[in-house]
Amino acid sequence: MPPDARNPLIVQGDRTVLLEVDNPAYAEARDALARFAELEKSPEHFHTYRITPLSLWNAAAAGLSAADILAALDRFTKYPVPGNIEFEVRDFVARYGRLKLERRDGGLVLTSTDAPLIAEILRHKLVRPFLAEPLDAFTLAVLPDRHGHVKQALIKIGYPVEDLAGYADGTPLPFALRATTSEGKPFVVRPYQRDAADAFHAGGSARGGSGVIVLPCGAGKTIVGLAAMARLQTHTLILCTNITAVRQWRREILDKTDLSDDAIGEYSGECKELRPITLATYQILTHRRRKDAAFPHFRIFNALHWGLIIYDEVHLLPAPVFRITAEIQACRRLGLTATLVREDHKEDDVFSLIGPKRCDVPWKVLEKQGWIAAAQCTEIRVLLPDDLRMSYALATNRDKFRIASENPAKHTILRDLLARHAGDRVLIIGQYLDQLRVVARDTKAPIITGATPNRERERLYADFRSGALQTLIVSKVGNFAVDLPDANVAIQVSGTFGSRQEEAQRLGRILRPKSDGALAQFYSLVTRDSRDADFAANRQLFLTEQGYTYRILDAHQLFSKDATA
Repeated sequence: MPPDARNPLIVQGDRTVLLEVDNPAYAEARDALARFAELEKSPEHFHTYRITPLSLWNAAAAGLSAADILAALDRFTKYPVPGNIEFEVRDFVARYGRLKLERRDGGLVLTSTDAPLIAEILRHKLVRPFLAEPLDAFTLAVLPDRHGHVKQALIKIGYPVEDLAGYADGTPLPFALRATTSEGKPFVVRPYQRDAADAFHAGGSARGGSGVIVLPCGAGKTIVGLAAMARLQTHTLILCTNITAVRQWRREILDKTDLSDDAIGEYSGECKELRPITLATYQILTHRRRKDAAFPHFRIFNALHWGLIIYDEVHLLPAPVFRITAEIQACRRLGLTATLVREDHKEDDVFSLIGPKRCDVPWKVLEKQGWIAAAQCTEIRVLLPDDLRMSYALATNRDKFRIASENPAKHTILRDLLARHAGDRVLIIGQYLDQLRVVARDTKAPIITGATPNRERERLYADFRSGALQTLIVSKVGNFAVDLPDANVAIQVSGTFGSRQEEAQRLGRILRPKSDGALAQFYSLVTRDSRDADFAANRQLFLTEQGYTYRILDAHQLFSKDATA
């Protein structure tokens, strides 16, 4: 299809792609781009995407060809696609799978049909430490226990390996998913959840068994995990962000499978159970007495013969767990997340050690199908009071962010929002404990922080679910694995610098479909002309990328007739 000036894309030679927002084909072009490019900036009129090697390799692993990608660019571009972009798309996509890891005679080998490439790899200083002598011109032996390490090294030099070495089956664990939950409600794995589990499993072949499933918060990533477990019927280790997530996984397993309670163990700071299904926290795995000491709890990776390891919220995986994962590549590995964005930029380690992206369903697609709630996102800009402006002007950048984040003028807006949403289930979320304690004092709402005992957390969450509590204040502990299906309003009073992943998780707290079909409302209170506003612009990238309209209002506009239009 020839370029057309009415199209929404401008493809540039530096691998950036500009997307015109006010174009009739905007939404369709955005959904096509999201499959192989990363959103970098989202101002009002043009959004900037970047095509990267990793975004292309994830697309290739998900089954997209170079021809598919170039056809999408050709379809939506205003001007001819630069020749270097066509070349680079073909080149980078072709690199995925040029090198393969296979089992041969009980050992692990790296193979290619390209003898010069094998010769180059053998001499590369990043890869050579993990290789033995060549078996022939097309085959290199990999040193024992260096399966993951060689994959990490290869992706860093631009050659993502296709891992066909296969997996250990693990100890068998027969069980079935229920047709009705333990409470007697019908239970069926949704079509997109089944498709995600199938994409991971790949019929049990070596082409499956490792990878990441990207689904919105509230879309039932836990159910994808259960569906994968049901296909494999094996002992499973599930790694979670915190105790709340562990307990939630346990409830879901008991509610939706015929596994008994004594088949499920918790391995945390509170107890150390090893069972056929073991739920562990990242915190306990990375605990050690001194910085130079070993990680004593890594022993659980070899304590039982696991056939599957599930990494919940894989975008938060701590660096030490990456290291042990490099050594356990014979286990099937499933990562679950709402966003592959990592603040430490270790997305390539997720790709090489957990596996490539196997499934990524856009949030707005599931919203249209009714699986997650429709949401409206509103950023409310608040002025910094005059008596704080001098302190702000003289502060360091870090202190400027905190002063602006804790802006006391936000409390007035918060009170107005709570009055507007009286009768709704409201979560108030923030970064700074001093600020949240002031909010708790003013609103008389209970607060959950990292210091709140687990029993008290569970009680407050249960009260919120039942409706006994209408408003709940949560610190960062509320970002992850909190199942509050009736929450329909979230008010963010402060965030973590520019964390896109956090914005995704916080919006996700209110995206469970509402019984009355009501719109979910996500408010972010931001200090105008400040570091708070600078970082908010980065956080909102994720919401824009997923297709949400992100309104920005000054405080005085909030309750005007126009603001509700």
